[in-house]
Amino acid sequence: MENGKGKAFQELLRKLELQEHLSRKLRLSDVLEISQESLKNGTPETFGDLPWHFLRKLVALNMMARNTSLVHRAADDEGGSEEKQRLDDILNFSDTDTRVSLHPLDVLCAVLLCSDSFLQQEILSKMSMCQFALPLLLPALNTPKCTLMLWAMRDIVRKWRPHSLAESRGFMEESLVLTSLPTISFVRLGSCSFSKSKLLNEVLSPSQQHHDFFIHRDMESGNVPREIADGLVEISWYFPSGTENSDLFPEPVAVANLRGDIESHWPQFSFLTEISSAVFIVTESISEREYARLSLQGSATKYYFMVNNQAVTSNGTLGFLKKLAPALKLNNSCVLQKGSATNQAAYIKVLQSAIAAIMKSSPKRVSIETMAETARQLGIQVDEDNKKCQHASEYAKEITIHIKDVAKYKKEKLRLQGETWKNLAEVEKELCRMRNQGDIPLEKYKSQLKEKLLELRVQQNKHDLTDSLSKFITGLGLLPPEEKHYFLKWMKFDLDHIARENLSKLRGQYKEKCKNSKDDPKMFPEYDKLISASSLGVEHFMRELGQFHEAECSIVQEGKIAESQRQFIHLPGIAADLMLEGFPMELIDGDVSNIPLQWVTDVLTELHAKLGGRSRMVVLTVLGVQSTGKSTLLNTMFGLQFAVSSGRCTRGAFMSLIKVAENFQQELGCDFILVIDTEGLKAPELAKLEDSYEHDNELATLVIGLSDITIVNMAMENATEMKDILQIVVHAFLRMEEIGQRANCQFVHQNVSDVSAHEQNMRDRKHLLEQLDEMTKAAANMEKKGRELKFSDIMDYDLEKHNWYIPALWHGVPPMAPVNMGYSEKVYELKKYLFEFLKGCSQNRSPKNIPQFLEWVRSLWNAVKHENFIFSFRNSLVAEAYNQLSMKYAEWEWGFRKMMHLWVSEKETFIQNQPPDKLDTSVLTKLKNEAQDKLRQETKKILDHLKQYFESGAANLHLIEKYKEDFRRSANGLRNELERYSFSKLKEVFEIRKGRHKTDAILSEYKRKIEEKVDRLLNHCRKSKCKLNNDEQEKAFETMWTETLRELSLSPLLKRNVDEEMEFHLRKDLENKGSAVWQELQDAKSLPTYTTQNFKMKKEYLKFKISVSAVKEYFTQECWHKTEALAKSLIDECNSYTEKKVNGKADYDETYCRELLRMINEQLQQANVENLHISTCFEVDLKLHILGDAARAFQKMHEEFIKENDPEQRLGKLKPQYLSTFKALYLEKDECQDRAWNFCDQCLRPALVDYVNKRLGTEIVDDIRRSEQSADYSTRSFFQFFVLKKLLEENEFESYLQYTRNYVDFIKIQIQKHVLTFYREKASLGDLEKRILSPIIDKLRDVLKNSKDLKTKTVSAFLDNFCEKLQQDLVIPRDSLEVILFKNTARADQFSAFIEQFIPDLEKQVLSTFENLEIESKLSKLAVKPQDAIFKRVFVCGKQCPFCKVPCDAGAPVHEEHFAGVHRPEGLGKYRWHKTRRLVSDICSSSVASNNTFSCTETKGEFHPHKDYRKYFPDWRIQPDPSLTASDYWKFVFKEFNHQFAKEFDALPADLPEDWGKITKEQALESLKEAFTVK
Repeated sequence: MENGKGKAFQELLRKLELQEHLSRKLRLSDVLEISQESLKNGTPETFGDLPWHFLRKLVALNMMARNTSLVHRAADDEGGSEEKQRLDDILNFSDTDTRVSLHPLDVLCAVLLCSDSFLQQEILSKMSMCQFALPLLLPALNTPKCTLMLWAMRDIVRKWRPHSLAESRGFMEESLVLTSLPTISFVRLGSCSFSKSKLLNEVLSPSQQHHDFFIHRDMESGNVPREIADGLVEISWYFPSGTENSDLFPEPVAVANLRGDIESHWPQFSFLTEISSAVFIVTESISEREYARLSLQGSATKYYFMVNNQAVTSNGTLGFLKKLAPALKLNNSCVLQKGSATNQAAYIKVLQSAIAAIMKSSPKRVSIETMAETARQLGIQVDEDNKKCQHASEYAKEITIHIKDVAKYKKEKLRLQGETWKNLAEVEKELCRMRNQGDIPLEKYKSQLKEKLLELRVQQNKHDLTDSLSKFITGLGLLPPEEKHYFLKWMKFDLDHIARENLSKLRGQYKEKCKNSKDDPKMFPEYDKLISASSLGVEHFMRELGQFHEAECSIVQEGKIAESQRQFIHLPGIAADLMLEGFPMELIDGDVSNIPLQWVTDVLTELHAKLGGRSRMVVLTVLGVQSTGKSTLLNTMFGLQFAVSSGRCTRGAFMSLIKVAENFQQELGCDFILVIDTEGLKAPELAKLEDSYEHDNELATLVIGLSDITIVNMAMENATEMKDILQIVVHAFLRMEEIGQRANCQFVHQNVSDVSAHEQNMRDRKHLLEQLDEMTKAAANMEKKGRELKFSDIMDYDLEKHNWYIPALWHGVPPMAPVNMGYSEKVYELKKYLFEFLKGCSQNRSPKNIPQFLEWVRSLWNAVKHENFIFSFRNSLVAEAYNQLSMKYAEWEWGFRKMMHLWVSEKETFIQNQPPDKLDTSVLTKLKNEAQDKLRQETKKILDHLKQYFESGAANLHLIEKYKEDFRRSANGLRNELERYSFSKLKEVFEIRKGRHKTDAILSEYKRKIEEKVDRLLNHCRKSKCKLNNDEQEKAFETMWTETLRELSLSPLLKRNVDEEMEFHLRKDLENKGSAVWQELQDAKSLPTYTTQNFKMKKEYLKFKISVSAVKEYFTQECWHKTEALAKSLIDECNSYTEKKVNGKADYDETYCRELLRMINEQLQQANVENLHISTCFEVDLKLHILGDAARAFQKMHEEFIKENDPEQRLGKLKPQYLSTFKALYLEKDECQDRAWNFCDQCLRPALVDYVNKRLGTEIVDDIRRSEQSADYSTRSFFQFFVLKKLLEENEFESYLQYTRNYVDFIKIQIQKHVLTFYREKASLGDLEKRILSPIIDKLRDVLKNSKDLKTKTVSAFLDNFCEKLQQDLVIPRDSLEVILFKNTARADQFSAFIEQFIPDLEKQVLSTFENLEIESKLSKLAVKPQDAIFKRVFVCGKQCPFCKVPCDAGAPVHEEHFAGVHRPEGLGKYRWHKTRRLVSDICSSSVASNNTFSCTETKGEFHPHKDYRKYFPDWRIQPDPSLTASDYWKFVFKEFNHQFAKEFDALPADLPEDWGKITKEQALESLKEAFTVK
């Protein structure tokens, strides 16, 4: 490197801030990384911005990329000086201020020298697209010799149509470096008054369309002196389009242009003379020295001199030219004169004719590869002559050299992805769709398919790696990173070249066939398949590796080979490295329309590990009809290189990873952007293949489901295809909306050029929206959606913002058209909008990381494989988010219930403490209003919690948005339930208290009489002379008591005959049912003799004649079972109502009987019951049995009530207290202490026991909620898992039978057991009782303390105050209180002091009351039964699957659809085959996807397709299993107890598939975890 140039180079690098990159080269990933800067579109402000401005604009195909002017920044921003400055600018105006700019070619050379060879390749490819001249020889700046840019051009492929092919409409397509064509070089000798480059641009531009291929002095910054670019040789091409009138030349030609004078750049000039067909020398004068050098040139090349007139006439130039003529073989036509008067256009015509003449005279044709040979001989460096590149090339050649016939090679060498892979994909789908099941039983058929899958995998695994694959793996695994990169590039170039040759041959044959189109029509699909098979790329090799890996994984899972013998375990790591380096990775193999799930999972899991778990990514997908410029769009936006080569019809989807700069990750909310490019939608090559539409649908559903933003790319010209694609897209979006994924959608309309496009197309946009709405309706019908939908319901779509009009890519007619400036600008706008949108999104939605992305791939793929996508979709992320919400809701619900229980309990206490005469309806109304307020507040609280939860940013909330309404409705439902509960409780207590008014009045009259008599007796005894001893006192009292009772002539309360009353109501209820019913009632025994335990099904209960046919028999059996179940559930419901009433301690009321009859009638009138053909005989018997139980219970309750409330009984209870008072008064001892103790013992103790009982239930629930096992009881789903796991551990038939047969009873018993063992293990409930008692004891002490300050005189006043303060807490028995006040003359402070003294003993006594009780009897006395509260929490809705009877798993108490995590074989729901009477082994989650049929009472015994089950059971959503092993749990249970179940259900054992026998207990547990998404 010459010293001067070296310094200039160093100085330039300093200005451009590129010094460090001379050693650490710039890489493509540096340019593509998404950062704040990469989104800027402004003019560069400093020299340091220029390289980045050039690179980013170039990647975005912006024609202004070569512009190097800097923006002028005002010196200061003060307004005053602005005018003055502007004036100065005008006065000082000169040509471009060359100080604040650099020559574009200097920037280009500097950037190329600081880039690695892969970035150089990208730069030249993009320059070629923009039709910029490419650097052929780089000047020697940091190398001794100049460099030929062969490698940098390797990636460029051009298409053209020479005139020889114009008629046949054929075309040529070839890699640029391999194309041999004439090269014409232009060089300058000395200085020159006109611009050579500008002239060349005119020569190469068609007349109507000028383009600047070469930078020239009249372009912006083109006049800035070059600092380092002299010696650069640029090259540009002309390619014809096959139109004779407009093409400048009939065949392609290359034009080379040397920058600078040939004097200073002789090696370049020598090189050009060697390779060119002709050299044009532009000069104004030739000197002696120049003549001497030129005369030594060989004459193999033609020379032309372009001189201007003055030069020819002056200073001997003409003479020198004449002397040169013989040596250079010049003739007149070789000297082109240009005078100042020469017309520019005419001169260009002359030049073009000269070039045309050269091309006609069979000139030498040289490809760039051949130029490299010449360069090496001349000592010029070639960029790809480095060791790494050459080694990689040899390595790739070893693989590609054997490939001649692509289709044949794929068949022989890539064996795993051929027919076997296709069959595998089909079997996998058949497992979900069951189309060819025929008569084989469902589960047997599934087992056969699984066997087949394994066989195919074993078959794949038997193949050894072919030589070429081993080499390929070594190339990827062992070569150092840079060499590996070269290796992949060489593979691509070689394969593309081979594929092009293959395809052009095929096209030729195809054309021939088309000419003789009388041939067999079957020929053409064959050719289509061949064309499809002729594409071969690196992706096919990667696909093969994926298959080797998958086959091995399957076999390891089946235990056929040991983990330690695995050969391909390292492959996913290799692929993950490639993704990190920016290579696209196949996600969906479009050739067989399948996802190699294991491979994709393992590769991405490796990638996640390599990223240290930092893999948050936003997924962006592009969908569109093939050949609408999708890949170019992605390339322009992100610089992505998806597999796009002509004739390559890659089907499927590829994903590429783009890194987000560290400093931008926070703002964008992600670490990467994952771009998915889809290929093959509506591809013409594939449309004729049979499954094309289905494939497109699957592809669209999948990628739309995965993406955060979907770009739908449409070319304006193919409207019908556009309609097809929209239909597919709408379908996919509808499915996504249903599962809670609402992606953003951008429509890109390509090839719209007008400025006013956006306005003009308003009508089109509206029309598009109308079409979309129409399609949405149609799709909604197809997907069996009940509601009317518009497109905007399923999509985040804004007519104005989400439509982009992008002009055509080419400005003019290819192949010579440059890129349209508007294209790049519009694409940039779209890109900017997308990132703004993402910034906005990052606030309220967390992006997926790789594990979550994989879960989406898995679940979407599983659903896509089933035909009915919406009802097939299951996803563990959704399940997890739903479980979390259910758990939260269960907490809120319990909080609400607990609050209302305590509030009701307080108000009950308050009512019980009121004197009956004060209780009028206004008290009840006031309490009801208060309850309404409470309920309103608490409901609002839950709804607020719900709202906050959805705004909290918890994971994946947007996926369960659709369940929000269920939980809202549940909250309102809960409010209504608690309103009914609190109103009925208050009313009940109110009625009881009111009912005692009469008995209280009688009692106080009796007490008054007794107290008078006691008074008299006292006086009498005191007056008598002799002292009475204890026995005599008691005797005297007894005599007085008996006499008084006789005088009072007590009349006991009236006892009612409850069973007779109830019988009367029953007759009334059945009076319109006809004479037969009446007769039955006449013959019936008395009510109390009936018990529900003795209720058994009889034939008379069903109304139809039993015929012989098996179907009829089966149908009758089913009706029998269902009727039996109905009776049981009614009996349970009514018994529970009766039990509740009996525990209420009220008197019997006739409304109780009426309510029981209403409950029975309501159930019997439901539609599904009408299908059961039940006779009236069943109704009568059922009512007799239920009312029989109730009559006995209510009679007992009534008698208890009388016993409690009869004045005589109540008076009898007070006798001991009166006796002790009488004795104390007679002996005149100070009985203050005794009375205080009596108050504690008779009044406070029962009140405190009652207080604890009212609160202990809720405390127990809280205690269990806080325990270690709380998670098992936190939601319906967790509880279900816990129960099934426990059943599996115990593995006892009886338990399973109970669980499947009487689910509700089983659960209740489980919970009851849990509560009992929980407290047995904890020794007792003592701690809880203490915890409840402690605050009320403290309150007692406070009340006593405060009453001292009030200084009440009498005990009566003190007790009034005491009871008032505690009227919300304790029910203090009035009767005992009045006895304590009888003749009580003690001082209030003394009485109070004694009570205070007794409190510790009182507390001990209360606790010991509980200590002595068994836990069962404790639980029976509680106001809130903990087992019931827990049951409500985990039971939720209790509806069972109509086929297998598995209970619903929904976590929201109110929900539109029932669903279950895992279904079970239908035989466990008592289903059997009609003909064989064997239990059915089919599982409903498989049946609903199969062609099976079912019949039941709902179908009136008719057979119906399982697929249409929702016609009869619209509120059930039966989803297919998420994986092949999901139902292993129940398969295991069934195979363990097949015979026992058969015996129990009076059937024959099921005929089970063989592979069920292999399922182990461990596998059963694993499948349970999978079904309930338990980690």
